[in-house]
Amino acid sequence: MKVKVIPVLEDNYMYLVIEELTREAVAVDVAVPKRLLEIVGREGVSLTAVLTTHHHWDHARGNPELARLRPGLAVLGADERIFSLTRRLAHGEELRFGAIHVRCLLTPGHTAGHMSYFLWEDDCPDPPALFSGDALSVAGCGSCLEGSAQQMYQSLAELGTLPPETKVFCGHEHTLSNLEFAQKVEPCNDHVRAKLSWAKKRDEDDVPTVPSTLGEERLYNPFLRVAEEPVRKFTGKAVPADVLEALCKERARFEQAGEPRQPQARALLALQWGLLSAAPHE
Repeated sequence: MKVKVIPVLEDNYMYLVIEELTREAVAVDVAVPKRLLEIVGREGVSLTAVLTTHHHWDHARGNPELARLRPGLAVLGADERIFSLTRRLAHGEELRFGAIHVRCLLTPGHTAGHMSYFLWEDDCPDPPALFSGDALSVAGCGSCLEGSAQQMYQSLAELGTLPPETKVFCGHEHTLSNLEFAQKVEPCNDHVRAKLSWAKKRDEDDVPTVPSTLGEERLYNPFLRVAEEPVRKFTGKAVPADVLEALCKERARFEQAGEPRQPQARALLALQWGLLSAAPHE
């Protein structure tokens, strides 16, 4: 299983997952279909399905055009609001693409119908992969827009039970700001400090910070550390869902107080290609 990381729009990621024996491929969160198809052609693979994590424009906007260009393509997800959806998936459902197994994990919170995808191959030394959309990001998580803090906590707790070696491929490049907030939450956490230093260098070089691993996330992601004493002390809460809710509110204030992000090279490239529009970005 090979994963192609494809930066698009301002800070989004879409992915192409390739089963290397059959050359079958699955795309995740198609925002820019022509860019995806360029890579499909270059890799010489057969695109058979799209896995969409949620219905937001920046994760699903490319589905209609891709469906038009590739008639019969399966567009899969858990929310009927997803553009060009051909089949609605259920929590716990398992799919198969060549040797690649996919377990569908409903992870509500950011949206009511958010689905994360856990992929693995039997008898393969490579670690499994999690495509977490906006449910879980490197050192952070998505805003809780359509669910309760309890739902978000349960979603993250379920993802946290996956094997620690699982590679996490999230929907956005928000790592630097996430780690800056994590450092505010846990200023004495050496794992946060080291990851932040690493992320700054990646940002300077304009290189993606994905994937991380779930084992790493448990060391520095405050949203997966709601039972840890320093995180509870920061929020003044004890119940995990209450800690998570307080963290989300504090992060919103932190982001509002911060300076506007400088556009990175890939954002400028997207503008040159005409890939950005006035449509809402979520």
